[in-house]
Amino acid sequence: MDGLTGLAAVIMIFGMPTAVLGMYTYYRVRKLRTEERLAAIQRGVNVPIEPDLPEAAHSRRYGILFVAGAVGYMLAFTIIARIEPDALIAAAFGAIPFTLGLGFLLDSVLIRRDARAA
Repeated sequence: MDGLTGLAAVIMIFGMPTAVLGMYTYYRVRKLRTEERLAAIQRGVNVPIEPDLPEAAHSRRYGILFVAGAVGYMLAFTIIARIEPDALIAAAFGAIPFTLGLGFLLDSVLIRRDARAA
């Protein structure tokens, strides 16, 4: 179990700065987009303000991310279970984000179907 603790520590040491860098990049891109829109408006260009992606695309994206994350989580704990059999209990908890992902994918399909019917 000590080796697993060390692995988790290394992942956290490298993962936290990466997450912070990702958040800063997201913030910076949003700020640049806003400044670009404001500059276009000052020049008199008509800039439509609409969301980056439609609602169905957001649901599809979240669905894919949740399902992929759940599969990776369950796969990782299944591999760990070869050494520590109790890890299969943790792998079972991957069903929660998996079903959330399926729900988002279903939501995406229903939104597209409603948009076609309207």
